[in-house]
Amino acid sequence: MSEQTSPFVSVGLFTGVEQHEHFDRLYRLVPSSRMTASATPHQFPDGAPSGLPASFEFDGATVDTEEFLHVTDTAALLVLRDGAVVHEEYRLTGGRGVQWISWSVAKSFVSALVGIAVEQGHIRSIEDPISDYIDAEPGSAYDGVRIKDVLQMSSGARWNEDYSDRESDVVRLGAAMAPGGSLDGFVATAAPESAPGTVCQYNSTDTQALGALLVRATGRSITDYMQEYLYEPLGMESDGYWLLDATGREMAFGGVNLTARDFAKLGELYRRGGEWNGHQVVPAAWAAASVVPDAPHLEWGRPVIAGEALPDGYGYQWWLIPGGLDQYSAIGVYNQWVFVSPRDHVTIVKLSATRTYGTTMGEETSWSGHHELFLQAVAAHVGGR
Repeated sequence: MSEQTSPFVSVGLFTGVEQHEHFDRLYRLVPSSRMTASATPHQFPDGAPSGLPASFEFDGATVDTEEFLHVTDTAALLVLRDGAVVHEEYRLTGGRGVQWISWSVAKSFVSALVGIAVEQGHIRSIEDPISDYIDAEPGSAYDGVRIKDVLQMSSGARWNEDYSDRESDVVRLGAAMAPGGSLDGFVATAAPESAPGTVCQYNSTDTQALGALLVRATGRSITDYMQEYLYEPLGMESDGYWLLDATGREMAFGGVNLTARDFAKLGELYRRGGEWNGHQVVPAAWAAASVVPDAPHLEWGRPVIAGEALPDGYGYQWWLIPGGLDQYSAIGVYNQWVFVSPRDHVTIVKLSATRTYGTTMGEETSWSGHHELFLQAVAAHVGGR
């Protein structure tokens, strides 16, 4: 299926055009399912306002914070310390009640749901082959591969996540969302490349395979399962939406739409070890295992995207931030971030529409490295370091 049939072609992804007037309503432009606001919504209390650092350092240069927020088309910036709001601002088409597209931040939500499904016995063990649960053609990428390797972006599937390449695998995955396509079918026929559990290669199809696993193991849609086991217990304040393919399957690799405050609840949940208001929503052992590299190929500097090594490490669908500070993030294209710094007692959500994102894979257009250092600077500022 060609890239021209993708449902995202009309918004011009990765072409350099402005996106803030699309990302606040993408669930209205693409078929979607709805999760309803919790019957007992949790509203973060207000804390003492912290402000932001006026600047931060990147690659030996001083970067002005206000200019950085402007050039990266920031729509929302929410900072929590000890679960209280110490900074909150909205720009462009952002707003407290705006459901913004997650892109790959959704991957960390899917990981949490897999942990819950394991705890409930729907999934016997993450040592099981994922093909025991999902459709995978014999000899294809997910045939016989451990669920754990898929969780750690180490399935061994052949993949190119280059957003600037119109023929890349990630573009073909987006096209599978179109009428006549199927995300499950895309997963089932993926091609292998390397031995599972040896290379951490960022691959959005790995997460889509986890989405198929959830549906097959629980017998429920991701929307329905998340409504009961994350959306309701976390007290989500606003309705949320999952983008769907033509068969009604959720776009697990990047299609959840939430408000900044509701995105923050996932970060806070993990900062608290999976506990929320006295209830263990995600198993404590799962939350802990999710944010550490437990094999050499997952260590900082080893994960690869589009053939290039990154400074970060990788866990169970969470990025591990370099610098030895035990910080981690859920990250999506165009600079969507749920950043957690346990030692600072801080969770930060930044929602963005960086218009240059994906036009090349370099820092000059992605601003990804800038974001890591900016968020670390904010966490240190708010945490008093």
